Amino acid sequence: MSDSIFNFEEELGKLPHSPGVYIMHSSTEEILYVGKAVDLHNRVRQYFRKGHGHNGSLKIAKMVSLISYFEYIVTSSEMEALVLECNLIKEHRPRFNTLMTDDKGYPYIKVTVGERFPRVVYSHRMARDKSKYFGPYTDRGAVHDTVALIKKLFKIRNCNKDLNKSDLTERPCLYYQIGQCSAPCAGLITPEEYGKQIESAMHFLNGNYKDIIDNLKLEMQDHASKLEFEKAAEKRNLIDSINTVMERQKVSNSTGNDKDIIAIAKNSTDAVISIFFVRDGNLLGRDNHHMSIDESDSDSEIITEFVKQYYNSTPFVPKEIITVSPLCEEKLIEEFLEDKKGQRVYIHVPQKGEMKALMKLAQDNALLVLSQDIERIKRHEKRTIGACKDIADLIGVDKVSRMEAFDISHISGYNQVASMVVFENGEPKKNSYRKFKLKTLEGADDYAAMKEVLSRRFTDEKLSVLPDVLMMDGGKGQVNVAEMVLDSLGIDIPVCGMVKDDNHRTRGLYYKNVELEFPKGSEAINMITALQDETHRFAISYHKLLRSKEQIHSILDDIDGIGPKRRKALLLYFKNIEAIKNASVEELAEVDGMNSAAAEKVYEFFNK
Repeated sequence: MSDSIFNFEEELGKLPHSPGVYIMHSSTEEILYVGKAVDLHNRVRQYFRKGHGHNGSLKIAKMVSLISYFEYIVTSSEMEALVLECNLIKEHRPRFNTLMTDDKGYPYIKVTVGERFPRVVYSHRMARDKSKYFGPYTDRGAVHDTVALIKKLFKIRNCNKDLNKSDLTERPCLYYQIGQCSAPCAGLITPEEYGKQIESAMHFLNGNYKDIIDNLKLEMQDHASKLEFEKAAEKRNLIDSINTVMERQKVSNSTGNDKDIIAIAKNSTDAVISIFFVRDGNLLGRDNHHMSIDESDSDSEIITEFVKQYYNSTPFVPKEIITVSPLCEEKLIEEFLEDKKGQRVYIHVPQKGEMKALMKLAQDNALLVLSQDIERIKRHEKRTIGACKDIADLIGVDKVSRMEAFDISHISGYNQVASMVVFENGEPKKNSYRKFKLKTLEGADDYAAMKEVLSRRFTDEKLSVLPDVLMMDGGKGQVNVAEMVLDSLGIDIPVCGMVKDDNHRTRGLYYKNVELEFPKGSEAINMITALQDETHRFAISYHKLLRSKEQIHSILDDIDGIGPKRRKALLLYFKNIEAIKNASVEELAEVDGMNSAAAEKVYEFFNK
């Protein structure tokens, strides 16, 4: 939307005196900033008031100079606006918001108690379902070890099969043969007996694990006395993993007096937030998060943004949150967290005593991480954002934030597919990747294939965000095709060809009929190589997937009445097509999901 279309005075006058979220856009439709307001009319107008000065913030002044238009979403309350603001910031990551540069999640141990024969599994998040969750934990490796140990100790099934049906007659798997599963799939244990094993596993997860630790120690000592040091070390590692997880374990809906202690260390562009976890009075762990900041951001502003983004994305909220500086909008954030937790949450700054000492420890930790990691941060930025700047300088454009690359894959024109890979700020953005199966083309013609793919991509309303630069996996021919498609659609985007040398290594870019060499020592060549390799890999993997599906389809899916479920059941039961061909009608009818009519159709198909 251009300035000529968007009349700022007129639109500012339309702003309602209501709570809501406002979204600032650039002329290229990039989302620059997302904010919330108690009164949209008063808050948004402040940005454009002459002489306002933006509280001395160069960042906000720069952002305002880039605004081409804004939009807003009215909400029923300020808290609803806060939740929406957090979600929009997480989704779009606007460059003028103070952002968490990492998006860590904490694992859980999930017991699927809603199933007839429950499982114990590692889970990346806590969902609103019938399962019971233990956690969150900070040591992912120890969680994996503990889940594996629980399955082994209590003979909990490893499979994901649907065992809710009453008639279970499958053949027991290898885990049953080695004594690590009670084989509910084969009906060798009743739901009641299996339920007792699950109860024991949850008893273990609730912290009653001393007897198991003692037995493991005896086994470790026995292996050591027999000079079986590798087996002894394995038992020692299991003990360490159990202790690590069990000391930090916590059922997510319990009501202990838990605390998170949040401290900060910063320089002009980066901040490290250290968060210490206190559970039942014990310091059980800590984690660190990086945030990109502006020099004018205060500690309170940074910590406020962290608290909103962090607790919006993690399911567990402690009873107390202790911060080194008071939060902006503290009462509103308390209300938001209380609504999420379902009980009272307290936020405060420690004044004395043990919490003050722990805050000092958290601050020292944050300073140490910042001093150790700042060089790593700079190296990462040089490889990503710095490489994008090198590309922009090389081809003479203002910025190269988003790049899209395309590649075609086929075998002699058969099953032609294309890949679209997206890099943003020098890194893959995999949720924006797209696959295309060619619809209109017959025979091998890469240029015609690319024309179809680009036409579909740039006319797809769902793909409204345009790249800053289009990268074609090829030379002059592919670049010309892309430019022709863009011209026909009235879209002005720079198009580059990624050129390789005789050894198939990226050597430069073909742009405006000239091959450009990368600057000496530039990170750009590594980033473009990664982009080109990723585009090729993604196209090849899609083509292989289609070929494998075609091979299965050509044999079984041509049989009337045999769909994906029966096809899968037949292959699982008979293991291969040859066995299916040689099976009798009676044998085919024994397969799960097959009836006599379907069995006869399969038999007739192979024996007519």
